Amino acid sequence: MKTQRHDPVSESRAGLESAVKPCPFCNLGSGQLIAANPLAVVVRDAFPLSPGHCLVVPRRHVASFFDCAAEERAAMMALLDAAKAVLEREHRPAAYNLGLNDGAVAGQTVMHVHLHLIPRYTGDAVDPRGGVRWIFPERAAYWMEQETQQVTKRGGTDSQ
Repeated sequence: MKTQRHDPVSESRAGLESAVKPCPFCNLGSGQLIAANPLAVVVRDAFPLSPGHCLVVPRRHVASFFDCAAEERAAMMALLDAAKAVLEREHRPAAYNLGLNDGAVAGQTVMHVHLHLIPRYTGDAVDPRGGVRWIFPERAAYWMEQETQQVTKRGGTDSQ
């Protein structure tokens, strides 16, 4: 039995958003689609972080990924592979970040599930280590703490 998650902040925000403006993912034209299947679509991000940044979106309006049916999740994952193939042909990125903000507190601003596929390119960040961990900058560089602990255990510094 699936339990329903109650999130009054997201629900009120979703209600306000739909009253103020229509959902940008509910009325997509076929010309906007990169790939599609019966349950989900892939579109270019309107505010791309890098060339090729796209979104995998279920066709049904649902705010939380956790409220998607198993079939919708499977459809989204299948399209993730299709989108990656398009990006490989068009942009040849070196790597990818995947991102999904689920709920207002997590940064979701459009209350219709969408999975970001963000192509990454060599040199697009000074130090890409940590990737999505940088949403909390004070905890992102965990490897630095580990390196400091290792040096302390050895009883000194690495520079000689």
